[in-house]
Amino acid sequence: MKEQSHIAQAIAKAAEHIAAGGVVGYPTETVWGLAARPDAAARLYDVKGREPDKPVQVSCVDAATARTLTRGDTAFDALAPLWPGPLTLVLPASPACPPDLAPGGWVGLRVPDHPVALALLRACGGLLATTSLNPSGRPAARSFAEAQAYGLTPLLLPDGGVPAQGLASTVVRVRGHELEVLREGALPAAVLQEQLRGAAR
Repeated sequence: MKEQSHIAQAIAKAAEHIAAGGVVGYPTETVWGLAARPDAAARLYDVKGREPDKPVQVSCVDAATARTLTRGDTAFDALAPLWPGPLTLVLPASPACPPDLAPGGWVGLRVPDHPVALALLRACGGLLATTSLNPSGRPAARSFAEAQAYGLTPLLLPDGGVPAQGLASTVVRVRGHELEVLREGALPAAVLQEQLRGAAR
């Protein structure tokens, strides 16, 4: 109970920090991430030294929240059942999606499968601009110690005893039923192809 109380307090503090425009480090089931308010996504670039032409993703508390940010798409319906999980879907953005998070009209959406990440999202209204926790060009942090060693933000959430697996999410762009793998990760592309084929039958 003491550990749960500690995590709850840390999440409340992190939510306040994010609300004030700050950046927070947090655990996911894949690698560690950095989070900011959607309208403060530029802070993620500043912290990481990230090139401005590399988009960040939007992490959502559930598929229903993610759906509001993309136009109606059969691919979303086919692949959203794989959430929460190590999958980032790049889909056409809806008018509800902040333009800064949808370069070229496309938005990367993810629903993490980690209790601390989901609790942070709930505390912050259901969605956050996110990216992996690492200086640009360096490997993503896989543990609290690695996240701390990078020193990108003074506020890091504990993992609550649920360690990151160390393999990033799979990132795919979907046009109709055509799947373009932008990054092979923890979820095999073959699983995604089968999901799409099943939806098309």
